[in-house]
Amino acid sequence: MRQLRHLLLSPPSRLARLLLGEKRLSCDLIAAEEAELHLPVFTDLDGVQVTGLWALVDHLEGVYSENPTVPEEPMARAEALRILDWTMSVFQEDVTRKVVYEKASRRFTGAAPRRTPDMNVIRQGRETLSQTLGMIGETSERIGYLAAKQCTIADLAMAAHISALDYFGEIPWLDFPATAEWYVRVKSRPSFRPLLSDRVPGQPPAQNYAELDF
Repeated sequence: MRQLRHLLLSPPSRLARLLLGEKRLSCDLIAAEEAELHLPVFTDLDGVQVTGLWALVDHLEGVYSENPTVPEEPMARAEALRILDWTMSVFQEDVTRKVVYEKASRRFTGAAPRRTPDMNVIRQGRETLSQTLGMIGETSERIGYLAAKQCTIADLAMAAHISALDYFGEIPWLDFPATAEWYVRVKSRPSFRPLLSDRVPGQPPAQNYAELDF
């Protein structure tokens, strides 16, 4: 059986789970130890071990070419990969690390939070989040999804982060109806169902986290 070592609220791990779901690949999930910082780690049926998100994306798209998440058309492909890179680097640092990682236990993110969340840091993250939510809504209204007319790895990457933020009730959905409509379409995909059943011990999700509508 395939295996994925992951952290429950880490967006790279959440994206890995979404990609496996999109490829319709069954996989055993193994909660990683806190010290395992280079995650996710995927072990395929033939024993090949793939460490890190970028290697995993390359492996899954190369070995399992059915149900591609990266577009073939050059412009859409470039845009999807650009958004993927921006989301997993800039958005990760400017929003997710400042909000989710301040609130969540290291056991589920891999990052050591302060003993008490720093509200100044969280406010900074929320400001950048608000700007990004507006951008998501505008783009999805214009072209359908973030990089193309169909859902791609760009949408899955952003949704991996949004879902972690939404777990803590950090998304003001009523202020961003177009973004909410985009997210409903993404979270309604079969690959997303396992993420909606995630539960962190001692930290239950926000009321609407698992709902497919708002």
